[in-house]
Amino acid sequence: MSDHDHAPDPLAIRAEALEKLLTDQGLVTAEAIEGVIRHYAEDVGPMNGARVVARAWTDPAYRERLLENGREAIAELGFGGAQGERLVVVENEPQVHNVVVCTLCSCYPWPVLGLPPSWYKDPAYRSRVVREPRAVLREFGLELPDETEVRVWDSSAEIRYMVLPQRPVGTESLSEADLAPLVSRDAMIGVAQVEANRE
Repeated sequence: MSDHDHAPDPLAIRAEALEKLLTDQGLVTAEAIEGVIRHYAEDVGPMNGARVVARAWTDPAYRERLLENGREAIAELGFGGAQGERLVVVENEPQVHNVVVCTLCSCYPWPVLGLPPSWYKDPAYRSRVVREPRAVLREFGLELPDETEVRVWDSSAEIRYMVLPQRPVGTESLSEADLAPLVSRDAMIGVAQVEANRE
């Protein structure tokens, strides 16, 4: 990677400056800012998306609605809002694996995945996953068969993508509540697959 790949993120610098200005002026406390971050990381985080995935795995009619209109389908479970107004869900299949990126910045479906991980915003991921998706997936520990087609979806300000991972073999007897904890944020971005024995 070049030195440019490790340059400070201008948006992060602006966010830190704004946070300092607001706290210095007494308009907001550092605790309040941390509370918002914690809310998106822990309460609105990937567990919302995991519930969506588990419902789609156990309810074929819901799965169809989710693939037809992601925003309306997640609203059925009480999720929605900023960064989720136009949500498209793409489904992994035995011969097709989907992965999501935002090549311009870090557009991300917050209502179902919470805050984006730092690597999602990294220029190296944003450029490389488009050019060499298999190599990037391999670096995440995901080795796909040669015959599997890899589709890369580029999120933008107008549209956000989420992956509906394949349900792991051996989970047919599990309930929706049992399935949700198996689903990781990375699987809903497409850089991982769901394992039946995820702890």
